[in-house]
Amino acid sequence: MSSSELFLPPDAVALDQIHRVLVIKLRNLGDVLLASPVVSALKSQGPHLEVDALVYADTADMLRDHPDLAELHVVHRDWKRLGAWQRLKREGQLLSRLRQRRYDLIVHLTEHVRGVWLARLLRPRFSVAPDLRSRRYYRNSFTHRYPVIGGNRRHTVDINLDALRRLGIYPDKSRNHLVLAVAPAAEAAVEQALSRFQLADRSFVLIHPGSRWFFKCWPPDRVAALCNTLVAGGTPVVLVSGPDPLEQLLLSEVTRRLKTPLPSFPGALSLKELAALIARARLFVGMDSAPMHIAAAMGTPTVALFGPSGDIEWGPWQVPHRIVTSSHPCRPCGRDGCGGGKRSECLEVIAPDEVLDAVRSLLEETA
Repeated sequence: MSSSELFLPPDAVALDQIHRVLVIKLRNLGDVLLASPVVSALKSQGPHLEVDALVYADTADMLRDHPDLAELHVVHRDWKRLGAWQRLKREGQLLSRLRQRRYDLIVHLTEHVRGVWLARLLRPRFSVAPDLRSRRYYRNSFTHRYPVIGGNRRHTVDINLDALRRLGIYPDKSRNHLVLAVAPAAEAAVEQALSRFQLADRSFVLIHPGSRWFFKCWPPDRVAALCNTLVAGGTPVVLVSGPDPLEQLLLSEVTRRLKTPLPSFPGALSLKELAALIARARLFVGMDSAPMHIAAAMGTPTVALFGPSGDIEWGPWQVPHRIVTSSHPCRPCGRDGCGGGKRSECLEVIAPDEVLDAVRSLLEETA
């Protein structure tokens, strides 16, 4: 026995026993991107492996064209709204495709019930999932389970990688970065858009004031105040929002408070184009949101505002950054606003000068 084998779990999985792996992450955009290092780590430790992923269709662009991914399978959320026969047909087609791959290992990164069914129906030799449910049916569905320690003490990327550590597959820290592949067409579209505004690469601060959850957002008057101060000091600013109508409304509330019109992209970019735009920014400012994680994946220095969500668990991963929070002793509470009222006082009290100081400090650090 070698010295390295002394530190393996007794039920460690030998990589030469595995040929195909299915990684399952059925969550939202940012969650899927934070699972990308699992794909990289598997391929790094086992170059012979074929690593597939199963995600929701509306999050697939987060992993599409990942250089270490063999096949990408998707589940459509709207299957729930189909008639019983049509839904059964779609589910059957997906199951058939997955069975054809003959997986040796399933890495299930949530407690989603679909992963439980697939671990039983696909019958891989090995399967691992978070140890989050006590019911015997769940526990007996997997050969391995990894503990998830609560209390907001570790980053989500590391929690995802615990699935591999539990199997005795220890990730190379140099390969733990987020991966988001951007196609040349998206690069070209963004380059053309920036040329219309006469903006050079790495010359501007990109601000994304929105989030899928509005209780994670900074008030629009404070976003506008930050923009006005940056522009007055000679720093070009670009504004962007997602396609959601409420995000676009939030952006319009910011823009009507500006002293000078600014280049903006109100819901006009695809996810890949947004990534290309963020990659060209000198610095990104945003909330706890998918674009913040995209900034980390693209290596763009990031200033992130956090309210009720946990910055230790969800902060920018492996990129120069500043976290701006309040001193509220109740945060991070994980609630949808104070008292469930959809407004988070811990975000609303953050002053524009606090964010401005973080921006200036990070610009100086990364100059």
